[in-house]
Amino acid sequence: MINQVICEKRSYSREFHAHQHEFGQFLFPLQGSLEIQTKWQEVNLTSENCFYLPPKCDHSFRSMDRNEFLIVDIPIKYLPAADTSSMYIQLDQQWASIRYLLLEEAKNQENPSSLVDLTRYVTNKLQVSNPPSIDYLHKHFRESIRVETLAKMEHYHPVYYSTWFKKRTGKSIKTYIAELRLKEAKHLLHATEWTMSMISEELGFENASSFTRWFARYEGMPPQKYKMLKNR
Repeated sequence: MINQVICEKRSYSREFHAHQHEFGQFLFPLQGSLEIQTKWQEVNLTSENCFYLPPKCDHSFRSMDRNEFLIVDIPIKYLPAADTSSMYIQLDQQWASIRYLLLEEAKNQENPSSLVDLTRYVTNKLQVSNPPSIDYLHKHFRESIRVETLAKMEHYHPVYYSTWFKKRTGKSIKTYIAELRLKEAKHLLHATEWTMSMISEELGFENASSFTRWFARYEGMPPQKYKMLKNR
């Protein structure tokens, strides 16, 4: 058990080690890669990504090359109350900036409060950021999407992904996609003069009839009536 945030560089050996810890942990690769396995994930962590391990998450790890990682060990008291699963994160510009700031803190830890403040920001961002597969859904909900495709983005086994998704969003994948489609359908009905055929094609339906039946099932009225009521 640790009582304060620890931010430091570490390296790992070629041998597999397995354990869990009572604190949360962020891993930011600086050089080389790290193989990480949890019960439901297999990740090869490189400098283009970072990874979060929640408390009490059994995992094994090893590195097959020369490596260096920036590690942030976070006591439970600094973690959000809501349970968070392990998360594979694309190192975009924001996360790269966070890594830079953490590196600066690792060099000089004379003021621990600044490291705590930065850590709180990081854990909050973890809560509000969309994981890669959910970002993908928002961009591709008009298309036919396989669970296996989404699971691969999170490095989860498909059998677990649906459980993780509902835990993360409070909804099933089917319901989540339907709500995205319905929101877009309402927007198109209200803001454009598109025909039902054009809207149905835009949303990925086979034809206007299937779109009309689907819309009426969710909204309680056909799209033509919805459009008429909204445009009064």
